[in-house]
Amino acid sequence: MYTQLVQPDESSAGDAGPEASVFEDKIDRAVTIEPTDWMPEAYRKTLLRQISQHAHSEIVGMLPEANWLTRAPSLERKLILLAKVQDEGGHGLYLYSAAETLGTSRDDMIDALLEKRAKYSSIFNYPTLTWADVGAIGWLVDGAAIINQIPLTQCSYGPYARAMVRICKEESFHQRQGYDVMVTLARGTPEQHAMAQDALDRWWWPSVMMFGPPDAESAHNEQSMRWKIKLFSNDALRQKFVDQTIPQADALGLTIPDPDLRWNEATQHYDFGTPDWSEFYEVIRGNGPCNRERLGARRAAHEDGAWVREAALAYERKVRERATA
Repeated sequence: MYTQLVQPDESSAGDAGPEASVFEDKIDRAVTIEPTDWMPEAYRKTLLRQISQHAHSEIVGMLPEANWLTRAPSLERKLILLAKVQDEGGHGLYLYSAAETLGTSRDDMIDALLEKRAKYSSIFNYPTLTWADVGAIGWLVDGAAIINQIPLTQCSYGPYARAMVRICKEESFHQRQGYDVMVTLARGTPEQHAMAQDALDRWWWPSVMMFGPPDAESAHNEQSMRWKIKLFSNDALRQKFVDQTIPQADALGLTIPDPDLRWNEATQHYDFGTPDWSEFYEVIRGNGPCNRERLGARRAAHEDGAWVREAALAYERKVRERATA
């Protein structure tokens, strides 16, 4: 999933009363919570932060791949990439709409992003240096996102869960598109194979860190899992990603850049090294390779599109005035 470091607001986690009892009973029975249902304010705020951060990530996530739209190696690849970037924009719109059901406007969410009061996934603050990076993003980043997002189709909040059903279907195509790019490069010329390996070397650890910090450093995971906003811990999802991806890398003939990687017969899982969490936190704090560039591009797009929003509002007012005349 494209959300990291989302901490529940526990200011009202201790809500009591008949409404709270009904809410807790629904959570226990896996009954979906809808916008008109009573919910603790802490639950609402946690959802709002998570869904809006997810939406921001989908929109900002268009930028690294859009960098290659005019330089894709063939018309077919360009059309596929264009469709994918368009999908990501749609995902952002679905998620902003889901977040709006929690009582906050899209304008407020976007203002929070541009004013650095809200975040987006750290993974999108890395540059796309070669065409192989487009493949690595589809294979690794979207692959990690799918592992994180499929459980969200069963999360406790209805609008979020329903939005994720379509998003996950489209993300599965994105992952296949990326893997297909990597297959073509890995089986191509020695130069193309080296390009694929270089992309894997640069994107592996940021992808592993996409699931957020280790469980031991995630003090509020337990509450999110209690509310069934999250169904699995960061470390459990990270392990699933590693286990799933290693055989795919082997099939490509590429090497995972982790000297500590090995199969553990006792656990039936891969053991792997420790990511550089200091890098993760630096990127989260806004000091990644492309943080300023990404936010600058998002701010410029928002400002350049102001006239469109103003025109749409003016048209809406005119239609309303004619209807009441």
